[in-house]
Amino acid sequence: MAEIEKKPVKIVETVLRDAHQSLLATRMSTEQMLPIIEKMDQVGYYAVECWGGATFDTALRFQKEDPWVRLRKLRNGFKHTKLQMLLRGQNLLGYSHYADDVVDYFVRKSIANGIDVVRIMDCLNDIRNLETSVKATKNEKGHALVALVYTLGDAYTLDYWKDVAKRIEDMGADSLGIKDMAGLLTPYKAAELVHAIKETTSLPLAVHTHYTAGMGSMTYLKAVEAGCDSIDCAISPLALGTSQPATEVMTETFRGTPYDPGLNLDILGEIADYFATIREEAIKSGLLNPKMLAVNVKTLQYQVPGGMLSNLVAQLAEAGQEDRYREVLEEIPRVRRDFGEPPLVTPSSQIVGTQAVLNVITGERYKMTLKEAKRLILGEFGQTVKPVNPEVKKRIVENEPTITCRPADLIAPQLSRFEKECAQWKQQDEDVLTYAMFPSVARDYFQYRNAQQTKIDLMVADVENRVYPV
Repeated sequence: MAEIEKKPVKIVETVLRDAHQSLLATRMSTEQMLPIIEKMDQVGYYAVECWGGATFDTALRFQKEDPWVRLRKLRNGFKHTKLQMLLRGQNLLGYSHYADDVVDYFVRKSIANGIDVVRIMDCLNDIRNLETSVKATKNEKGHALVALVYTLGDAYTLDYWKDVAKRIEDMGADSLGIKDMAGLLTPYKAAELVHAIKETTSLPLAVHTHYTAGMGSMTYLKAVEAGCDSIDCAISPLALGTSQPATEVMTETFRGTPYDPGLNLDILGEIADYFATIREEAIKSGLLNPKMLAVNVKTLQYQVPGGMLSNLVAQLAEAGQEDRYREVLEEIPRVRRDFGEPPLVTPSSQIVGTQAVLNVITGERYKMTLKEAKRLILGEFGQTVKPVNPEVKKRIVENEPTITCRPADLIAPQLSRFEKECAQWKQQDEDVLTYAMFPSVARDYFQYRNAQQTKIDLMVADVENRVYPV
């Protein structure tokens, strides 16, 4: 048997972003992260994913933390390891498209504050929505990792994936990614897809999956054997379930093989011990629901990501109709087909899922429709892989014209307006971007920050008056 050429797989650790986003509602604080990052910096990870996704919103909204300060503190602690973020293309970290000047500025500031690798995706795989962020990343000497959002459906053939991959390579991306947000990628399909993409492009390929359907580790094994270059893993206490396969398990799986990542297992053990305490605290407080750690085969049937499932349960509970959960699950694929078969990832997952809830609880399909659903149908988020159901389109938007150009081409520059609107709160350049992402949440945070600073100033003045009485 011929000896396999050595090709160590790179490990990206997700515990500081996607792992706690998947299991702990993105509630890990900076204070919880900082004590362990020196150890994490010694392991030999290719990168640590620590920013972007939902972390920006939740830091502001629920933890009263400045996400930019978090990033700077993490950058200061990680001396040898690349820092990676998730960016939703023209959506950035919000839920609507932004003008090119905002996208460019956000990427520039992200890299200036410490990001090395920008993983860029679009919920519809419309590469027009990736152009500006890829260009900005390259201009700032960052690494542009462009991810294909993986999903299932008649239109999503190998030829489709190969075509999108090639167009991304031609765009100038530094590497490619397969982003399987719902754990739909089965092991042998992973091997087939990786092999096809590696034949089509010369770019390094990262594979990202979730353990929701119970196949994540097997999927990674076959993907690595087929030639993928890196995989996303989570340290074991915050792995599995709706999170990623465990870092230690994948490290040991490949130890002594040509794919051996060479990570330090002793240090991984110390890191696991640290996060085990956080996990136990989360279970006791109810933040981590053990149900999130179970295998959920419904994922394969309905293509619903784990985070979306919990959101549906909450919506039904609020309406007092929890018993209609299965009806909603069955309605989701129908709505998805009506809307052009988009992948179910933010923001399309929220749009499709919430519309399915409305269809079920009102008793009539599209009797009530989301304004975001209307925007999706009109092309404001980009082009869907299939046409929208014409009957549904007529009912929801009647004869309104559909956008056929790159949606951001219709958005005038916004940065100067955001500058003016948040001028009274601005303490750093990044505050303008915080405001641009989430205006009302940002205002609340800025007011909180000002109040805290006033409180500290009063305490300092009080101490000074005691020591140096006037």
